[in-house]
Amino acid sequence: MFGNKWILRAWQLGLLVAVFALWWALTKPGLIPPFFFEDENQAAFFFGQPVEILTRVWNWFVVDRDIYGHLAVTLWETVLAFAIGTGSGLLVGLWLGLSPRAAAVADPFIKGLNSCPRVILAPIFAVWFGLGPASKVALGVTIVFFIVFFNVFQGIREVNPNVLNSVRMLGASRRQLLASVYLPSAMSWVFSSLHSSVGMAFVGAVIGEYLGSAKGVGYLILQAEGTFDIDTVMAGILVLTVFAVILDWFVSLAEGRLMRWQPKSVSSRTVRTM
Repeated sequence: MFGNKWILRAWQLGLLVAVFALWWALTKPGLIPPFFFEDENQAAFFFGQPVEILTRVWNWFVVDRDIYGHLAVTLWETVLAFAIGTGSGLLVGLWLGLSPRAAAVADPFIKGLNSCPRVILAPIFAVWFGLGPASKVALGVTIVFFIVFFNVFQGIREVNPNVLNSVRMLGASRRQLLASVYLPSAMSWVFSSLHSSVGMAFVGAVIGEYLGSAKGVGYLILQAEGTFDIDTVMAGILVLTVFAVILDWFVSLAEGRLMRWQPKSVSSRTVRTM
């Protein structure tokens, strides 16, 4: 439909502007009669005002410049959780995908650990690792790990048996099978899971900062919630969303370089979290 990349970007920018314009109109006191609120100022109180939110972001980054330390902490926790969770999920997924007996033994334990609500682990990690970045990274790892693990495991299991038998008949070793058959089969599943893992790594870091920290964007949001400052809360959410999109863009760049062999028409896999 959109043959030109710049036309597509223009449509996306237009949609973003339209969303903010509608948000501004609905929360601007006196502009539109309130439908669900008794007072015309209540909409702005509950949902914030885009102009005020963007002003907070501008002050954070340009005027006061006091967000950089908080943002650096959150990004460091997120990147570490993403890297460790991805690496461990990839290795364990490959191991169990290639070892049916080990997978059968570990199956109830993996499912049990995955079904455990991650939020309840945050206080435990705070006791084990303290209130520093380590507890936030540990929480993020528990979220990212299972997303990557299940997708790698499924990708290994869905290797075409005809292709596998043909390569074996040609005398391929186990290492050659891994490099030429199993890993290419799992790569599309891996990158599908990574796109979801970026946001989940942010979730782990921010939840950890909520429960105990003195720095981080989650800490700023928590302080704003305590004073019912919805504009600052929305500004923090906006900053996290933008940087999550940036990290996802880096994942897309890596995917484009590593998946050049894959036809463009191949649809992305469905990310498994259970």
